[in-house]
Amino acid sequence: MIVVMKPGCADGDIDRIIERAHRLGLREHLSVGDERTIIGLIGDVHRVDVGAIEALPGVERVLRVGHPFKLASRAFHPEDTVVAVNGHSIGGERLAIIAGPCAVESEAGYLEAARLVKQAGADFLRGGAFKPRTSPYSFQGLRREGLRILARAREETGLPVVTEVMSPEDIPAVTEVADVLQVGARNMQNFALLAELGGCGKPVLLKRGLAASIEEWLMAAEYILANGNPRVILCERGIRTFEGYTRNTLDLSAVALAKTLTHLPVVADPSHGTGRADLVPRMCRAAVAAGSDGIMVEVHPNPAEALSDGPQSIRPDAFAELVATLRPLAAVVGRSL
Repeated sequence: MIVVMKPGCADGDIDRIIERAHRLGLREHLSVGDERTIIGLIGDVHRVDVGAIEALPGVERVLRVGHPFKLASRAFHPEDTVVAVNGHSIGGERLAIIAGPCAVESEAGYLEAARLVKQAGADFLRGGAFKPRTSPYSFQGLRREGLRILARAREETGLPVVTEVMSPEDIPAVTEVADVLQVGARNMQNFALLAELGGCGKPVLLKRGLAASIEEWLMAAEYILANGNPRVILCERGIRTFEGYTRNTLDLSAVALAKTLTHLPVVADPSHGTGRADLVPRMCRAAVAAGSDGIMVEVHPNPAEALSDGPQSIRPDAFAELVATLRPLAAVVGRSL
């Protein structure tokens, strides 16, 4: 349930709503905009007398939210959320470019890649220290050593780091290094992990699951929001379909639709979405045209020797060319780089 307050309402009017909500066993979430304040009431709202709430001073109207996701809904937060990250941001007018190798493979190799993607225009570094893989025999990441290398790359380049966390137990170690904690597709419905990330104090990039509906994706975000973390970024990374020519099917309609359903920023990952380096630049441009707030790209100095996802990784020179082609496109859709 959403209580929309009148412009210029008194603090006491807001406090009165919150006090009544607490008496009914409800929790509140405040969204303070430039023009008005919106109070989201979370819990069993069926006992709430809508007419009694609307009669209180300062209340403009009361709305019941039709979507099962409440805090992620635009009805609760009409304005776009911009997630600030150490001098950078995801959401808003500027497109965010997240780039780097799929996995941290070695210190020298990762630092080289970090320097090159920064030079080409990246805003964030990506790289997996913990790598969940389909096969138990595949490279699983350098783990704690990988985190140390990521910390050095952040110190050297000044760019914020995005890296995956796989379990609640790993959150403290990853939080020490990462500026944005990534939840991979396989963990999108790891509800214990999502709940813990609600209290981690860092932004969370939530990838859509391999076969998740858009509603399931937004409900996963709701777990993080409901547990106290408002800084959630959604990532469309492709879903599994019958098509065999690509690794996944990059669902750009999900990007456009999510932007209408939620205030949360949405980025696209054409690397995982296609699994083909030759398709990545074109799908990046398509994602920007569809309204994506940023792109996430796998870049490797030598994809043929990559220990993870080489076929979908582009070379640094191709990445630099991609960023150059995105600048005029961003201007056309009212964004900048």
